[in-house]
Amino acid sequence: MRREDTALMALALAEARRAVATGDVPVGAVVVDRDGVVLGTGRNEREATGDPLAHAEVVALRAAAETRGAWRLDDCTLVVTLEPCVMCAGAVLAARIPRLVFGAWDDKAGAVGSVLDVIRDRRVPHEVEVVAGVAADECAALLTGFFAERR
Repeated sequence: MRREDTALMALALAEARRAVATGDVPVGAVVVDRDGVVLGTGRNEREATGDPLAHAEVVALRAAAETRGAWRLDDCTLVVTLEPCVMCAGAVLAARIPRLVFGAWDDKAGAVGSVLDVIRDRRVPHEVEVVAGVAADECAALLTGFFAERR
């Protein structure tokens, strides 16, 4: 883990908190380039937009690609508050992201080690460094609180 991972996770957590206002699951994401410049941010927007693909990671990756003017983000880091699902893990690979940092584990739908490990599957030709558990307690508490209020 790098020192800046914690600061970047704080940005992702701020995005996650904004998702609550629209009734979306509080997951946030940030994409930065090799110099730490933020290229894109995102939060879950499925409820807000009606788009089933509007997961925080996809929203952030789209924003970063738009900022860069290219789909290839091969010198970037994606920081997200929750372990990516299968779709989002695939998006990380498709965007050629070389480094993924996440907070809480997702024991139900995680695809970076908890349920599946799409990112590090040997059959995938793209290597991704994975840093798990950054601010995990805070990320998990945000999700736990969100779901507790709805039950």
